[in-house]
Parts: sequence; structure tokens; C-alpha cells
Amino acid sequence: MQKEPQINVLGEPLQPCSTDPLTGFFRDGSCNTCAEDHGSHTVCAVMTAEFLAYSKYVGNDLSTPMPAYSFPGLKPGDHWCLCAGRFLQAHDEGCAPLVNLHATHQSALDIVPLDVLNLYQTS
Repeated sequence: MQKEPQINVLGEPLQPCSTDPLTGFFRDGSCNTCAEDHGSHTVCAVMTAEFLAYSKYVGNDLSTPMPAYSFPGLKPGDHWCLCAGRFLQAHDEGCAPLVNLHATHQSALDIVPLDVLNLYQTS
């Protein structure tokens, strides 16, 4: 798998998203992507209780630990490389989480417009 260039949505070098919990399609702590990443795990999101409940409701339970996959389960405040489509869906439903633009891969822009991401940027 060939990683795409590690550039964020601001045109700068991609910053890490989280190593605790370890996130990313490559589980390298960054929202790197490649052609095989069909979910586009490119948005560095800060989890909220509202978003975690929404994600579980639509069929992707991110809060329940799955030890078999070394997945601790997410809690509010955790940073996670979220699928760009799921982020846009949550935005449309009014429950999108905050976003770290410095750690959000430029490929997210193929799905989520920058003006939408800007609405949720963390300081």
C-alpha cells in the first residue's frame, strides 16, 4: 500500500492525530490514506458524546471496546481519524465533532468541502 503525500487540508505537512488511542488507516497515529482506504479515514475528529451516540445509532459503534482488535473504545475528548463520509453525514444531521485541520488529510477535501471543515475547527 502506497501512502498518499502527507499534506493536510491547509496545504501544510500533516500533523499526527492521536497515538492514544492509536488511530489512522495505517494505525500510525496520523490520518494518512491510500487507494485501499475505501472509507477515507482522513478527518482528525475530536469525539463528543453526541457524535459517539450518533455513530452507534447509524451502525458504527466506536465507544465499545473490542479487545480482539486491540480497540479500546472511544470516549469524549479522544482524537480519531474519522471517515470523511461519516463526518459529512454527521454534519448534515447536526452532530459533527470538532476537527483538527492540521491533522486532517487533504484527501478529505474530495468528500468534505473546506468551508464545512472550517465550521468545526479546534483552536
